Amino acid sequence: MESVNEDWDTVRTVLEGETAAYALIIDRHQKHVGAVVGAHVPPQYAPEVAHETFVRAYRSLASYEPRKPFKHWLTTIALRSCTDFWRSHYRKKESPLSDFSKDTTQWLDAVCFTESESEFERLSQAREAKEILSLVLDMLAPLDRMILVMTQLEEYSSKETAELLEISSANVKVRAFRAKRTLKKLLKKHGIEGA
Repeated sequence: MESVNEDWDTVRTVLEGETAAYALIIDRHQKHVGAVVGAHVPPQYAPEVAHETFVRAYRSLASYEPRKPFKHWLTTIALRSCTDFWRSHYRKKESPLSDFSKDTTQWLDAVCFTESESEFERLSQAREAKEILSLVLDMLAPLDRMILVMTQLEEYSSKETAELLEISSANVKVRAFRAKRTLKKLLKKHGIEGA
């Protein structure tokens, strides 16, 4: 509760004209915002999106109401920044195989042509699987991607996801269902069954 009061006191100080006090908010929440953003955008873009989050939060500071924790409010802005990143940097398209790294292409070829499960297990290195999942997730609509990552990989509940993204729980459930179905189709198209 002390942190909540500190945040509210700092927000009031900034709103009263001491803009330099905003550095306290950045210092206090930089790790948290970095973790949220780092989980949703490629690592090379994370600092840029985290910075954008703090800029947006500063511009919207007057709209913050202390009914909910500042950290929660800031998380919502960070997630919105991540969604906007995907909207601006990636068009909904299918990635040609040329977009995959040499290792990933070899892994996909092996998966497509291998008959034995033991060979598949041997080839399923975590690094390649993560890269493929990331590339396939990039093909989803930005909001669908965010919902799928939050509900399936980060294990947020539908209610928590809805609150953080400021949409309804029903919308989260429907989008998550559709995104999972689309993801399975995309993985199958790349020769990965039973995903």
